[in-house]
Amino acid sequence: MRYRKHGLTALVAVGALSLAACSSGGGGSEEPGGSGATPTGETDWSGETLTVLVYENDESAMGKAWRAAAEIFEEETGATVDYQITSFEDLSDTASQLFVSSDAPDVSEYNKGNGTAGALSTLGVLQNLDGFYESYGWSEKLAESLQTTTMYDENGVMGSGSHFGVPNYGEFVFLYYNADLLAEHGVEVPTSMEELEAAMQTFVDAGITPLTTSAQEYPAGQLWYQLVLSEADRDFVNAYQLYDGEVDFSADPIAQGTQRLADWVKKGYVSTSATGMTAEDAGLTFINGEAPFFFSGSWWYGRFLTDITGFELGITDFPGSTLVPGSSGNIWVIPTVTDELHTQMAAYFIDITMRPEIQAVLGNGGGLPVAANPDDITDPDAQALISLFNTVLDRDGLAFYPDWPTSTFYDDLNAGMQGLINGSLTVEQTASQLQADYDDGTEQYR
Repeated sequence: MRYRKHGLTALVAVGALSLAACSSGGGGSEEPGGSGATPTGETDWSGETLTVLVYENDESAMGKAWRAAAEIFEEETGATVDYQITSFEDLSDTASQLFVSSDAPDVSEYNKGNGTAGALSTLGVLQNLDGFYESYGWSEKLAESLQTTTMYDENGVMGSGSHFGVPNYGEFVFLYYNADLLAEHGVEVPTSMEELEAAMQTFVDAGITPLTTSAQEYPAGQLWYQLVLSEADRDFVNAYQLYDGEVDFSADPIAQGTQRLADWVKKGYVSTSATGMTAEDAGLTFINGEAPFFFSGSWWYGRFLTDITGFELGITDFPGSTLVPGSSGNIWVIPTVTDELHTQMAAYFIDITMRPEIQAVLGNGGGLPVAANPDDITDPDAQALISLFNTVLDRDGLAFYPDWPTSTFYDDLNAGMQGLINGSLTVEQTASQLQADYDDGTEQYR
């Protein structure tokens, strides 16, 4: 697919565009917030400060949108926004302590999934937002599939229970390609696994490593998961992610995915040098035109549009797969220690990020809005990304991320991918190691 322009049906499907511009009563982790909300609630918070913590930089689509939301919040409420930026890794490592401390933000971006938001919800660290969902109408603005990662049960398992977070964008993983390199080597955009492997072999024969990735960080793990998903169905995803069934790493679809990645390394489709590369290294390799393919997430898209000047960028669905890694974006959470007034302020700020004008900033900046007015998305590159996301939503293709099942599986998976790619682990040893890590981490849920 080369920037095919479909109607922006997903934006219509995922969001009614009405806005309840109101304040809401707060609540703790047991009691839902928003129970006292009215459309005419008090929003004059002059002299107050709302602390907002994020890990998206100002150049990202989300960063641009949230800065704009902060400006609107200040204009409408008279309050000041203390807008703070941290790193994903730092917040992941410290959230359980930070969110219960005197330094806790009033509202924070946070990672979704059982091992992160789910785990904190069981500890009573995050506020139950069911009341705010009702008073602000967030359930009507978010597609059901996108709400999977906002809801957690008493065990911290996503998909049911109460809402503990609010996403205002979506994300998914797909294949980026260098259209100029493909044309130079007579390669068509692949539409099947067989065509993808044939294309990569063409580049190997020309002395070019076709697929850049990182085994130090998430890209290789997501590539492995995609190769598993290529032969999987929804029952597998439910078993792997929601513990609804047994997961055997020595059997298909996991076994074939692990074997295929090992074969790709052996054939030169993926370089063993990936073990020494970060995600940033892999992205720069693609930006610099040194690799024809990069399999990674929509969060790179806005940057690629800005930084790639030497070739034409292309995006396509992963060839031949119904399921792909992806979900709602990261979620806004309100720590339980946030007091009543600042809880109301936090919910009001979250709701501003869902407004059509903010969603348009996000969408036209290269992000994936969940409640935008389609007519506001005027950038053709943004339309291309949203169109691709539509095709995934239409087939119920979001399969979440491979590290979500346990709080430690991100590091476990990176270790497994490093061993598999550098050859220190066989396919069988990789399967055995990951099985043990997975079983240890998920035992509490089974």
